[in-house]
Amino acid sequence: MGTFTGNRYRTKTCGELRLTDVGQQVRLAGWIDTIRDHGGVIFIDLRDHYGITQVVLNDDSLLNGLGREYVISVEGKLRQRSQDTINPKLETGEVELKTETLVVLGTSSHQLPFEINESNTVREDLRLKYRYLDLRNPLVHSNIITRSKITHFLRNKMEELGFTEIQTPILTSSSPEGARDYLVPSRHFKGMFYALPQAPQQFKQLLMASGFDRYFQIAPCFRDEDARADRSPGEFYQLDYEMAFATQDDVMEVAEKVLYETFVEFSNKKVNKPPFRRIPYSESMSKYGTDKPDLRNPLIISDLTEFFNDINFAPFRNKPVRGIVAPGCTLQSKSFFEKMLEFATEEIGMKGLGYISVLAGMELKGPIVKFLSPEKQQELIRLLNLKETDTLFFISDVPRLADRMAGQIRAELGKRLGLIDEDAFEFCFIIDFPMYSIGEETGAIEFTHNPFSMPQGEMEALQTMDPLEIKAFQYDFVCNGVELSSGAVRNHRPDIMLKAFEIAGYKKEDIEARFSALYNAFQYGAPPHAGMAPGLDRIVMLLTGHENIREVIAFPMNGNAQDLLMGAPGPVTEQQLREIHIKVR
Repeated sequence: MGTFTGNRYRTKTCGELRLTDVGQQVRLAGWIDTIRDHGGVIFIDLRDHYGITQVVLNDDSLLNGLGREYVISVEGKLRQRSQDTINPKLETGEVELKTETLVVLGTSSHQLPFEINESNTVREDLRLKYRYLDLRNPLVHSNIITRSKITHFLRNKMEELGFTEIQTPILTSSSPEGARDYLVPSRHFKGMFYALPQAPQQFKQLLMASGFDRYFQIAPCFRDEDARADRSPGEFYQLDYEMAFATQDDVMEVAEKVLYETFVEFSNKKVNKPPFRRIPYSESMSKYGTDKPDLRNPLIISDLTEFFNDINFAPFRNKPVRGIVAPGCTLQSKSFFEKMLEFATEEIGMKGLGYISVLAGMELKGPIVKFLSPEKQQELIRLLNLKETDTLFFISDVPRLADRMAGQIRAELGKRLGLIDEDAFEFCFIIDFPMYSIGEETGAIEFTHNPFSMPQGEMEALQTMDPLEIKAFQYDFVCNGVELSSGAVRNHRPDIMLKAFEIAGYKKEDIEARFSALYNAFQYGAPPHAGMAPGLDRIVMLLTGHENIREVIAFPMNGNAQDLLMGAPGPVTEQQLREIHIKVR
C-alpha cells in the first residue's frame, strides 16, 4: 500500500488511514460508494483500489448533485469516530475525514445497470458488458488482485529454482495439439495464415535444443474450443516450464514444490504434502472413472464384470459391470434414490441405476437380489466387504461408456452424501497414459495426449508392440477433480519422432512440412528434456473458491466466446478484408 505525498488528487489511499493518522490534513480520491444524508450531515463512503474511508460533509452545498460512482477528490482533517459509530467491518472503521474541500473529477450516470456491491449476483451477460463496473465490486476486484499476487509468487519460485523466463511468439504456425487453432491471415502472403499458439510447445522444446537449461514463462495460450466452468474459450494462461536433461520425476518434483507452497501461501485449507500420489491412468479409470479424480471423495469403483459372468441378468449380459459401495446410504430417504435415478437417466444418459441395500442382519434387498443365489449373495458381501446400511449401486454399459458413467455416479454420490471435504486440497499425478487410442469419429489410431511425447520403451516399443498397448511418459497434475496441468517427457530423437507420427498416420513429408523447425533442430543434437504447464486460471479459481473460471479473469469472454465489452468478434470493413485477401462467403 503506497502513500502519495504531494499528489494533487490524494496524499493517502482509502485503505490505509488508522487511529495513528488522526489530526493529519489528508487528501483522498476515489469513487462514491454510498451517500447517506443524516439531516444536514452527509456521510460518503469513498472507495478506491485499496479500500473504503468514511468522509463527512457538513456543508450541503459541497454535495451539489453528487451521485454514486462519481469520482471525487476531498481534503480535510482526519478524526476519530465516536465509539458508537465505529465500523468493525472496515480496516479504516475507527476514523473519518471531515471534509473542507471537494472536487469532482468524473461524473457518473445516476442510472447504474446494477448495484456495484451486488454485481456478482446479476446475469453474466450484463456483468461482462459492464465489466469495468463489475470489477469495482470489492469481491470481484479482490480476485484480480489475488491473481496478481499468485502470479508474482509463482514467478519468484521458478526463479529461485534456477529457471530463466523467456517469452515465445504469439504469431506462429498451425500445430495439431488437440483443439482448433485461431487463424490470422497474412497481408504479405496471399492465402497464407499464421496461427495463435495453443501452447508454446514447439518453442520450449526448441529452447532446450538451443542450450537453455530451465525455461519458464507465464504463457498465453489460444484454443478455439467450447467453454466450460473450468475452461475459458479463446485465451488462457499457464505456468509453462521445461527442463533439459530431466526425467518425469524431476518435472514432478518442481511441480510438487512450487504448487504445494503456492496453495499453502494463498489458502487456509488443508493441503496434502509432497510427494503426491502417482496413479496410473488405467487404475484411475477403473477406481475413479476419470483421469482427473477428486481424492477427497472416499468412494471407490469396483469391477464386478467377472462376478456377473455366470448370472442370467439381461441388463448386465456381455457388458462391463461396475459397482460403488455407498456407506450408510440405506438410511437415505426414498427421494434420494429417485433423484439419483433421475440424474443417471436424464443427465448422463444411463438406461437405469440398479442398487442393492444392506439391511439389518446383512439381508440384501433390491430388484437384482432375486437373480443372486444365497451363495452369490454371500460372495458379494465378502468381495466388497459390505456392511449394514451400505448401498451398492450398479453401472453397466458398453466398454466405452461404463467407466465414465461410473465416475459420474461416484462424483454425484460423494456430493449428495456430503462425503467431500470442502476444507482440503488433494493433489495427485496421473501417469502412464496410453500413447495412442482409437478416435471415436475417425476410427483410426491417433495420439491420446501430446504428440511430442516419448513412448515408454522408445523405438523398441514402437516397432514391436500393439500401438494401443504402448504407454507414454505423459502425466497430468490433478487437484480436487480439476486437471491443473499436463506434461510429458519429450521425444527428442528424429527417428523415434518419425515412427511415432507414422503410427498416427503422418508421413515423413508431413513432419518435415508441419514441424520443420523442431524436426530439423533435432538433427543437430537435442538433449533429453521434459516439462509441464500448470494452468494459472484454474489455480486462481481453486484458491479463491470459485467454480467458474471467468470469475478470476479480468476481461473474460462469455460461454459463446464473445467479448461483450469490446464487441468481439465483430465486423470489419471491405478494405480490411481486401488487404488480407479474404472474401466472406
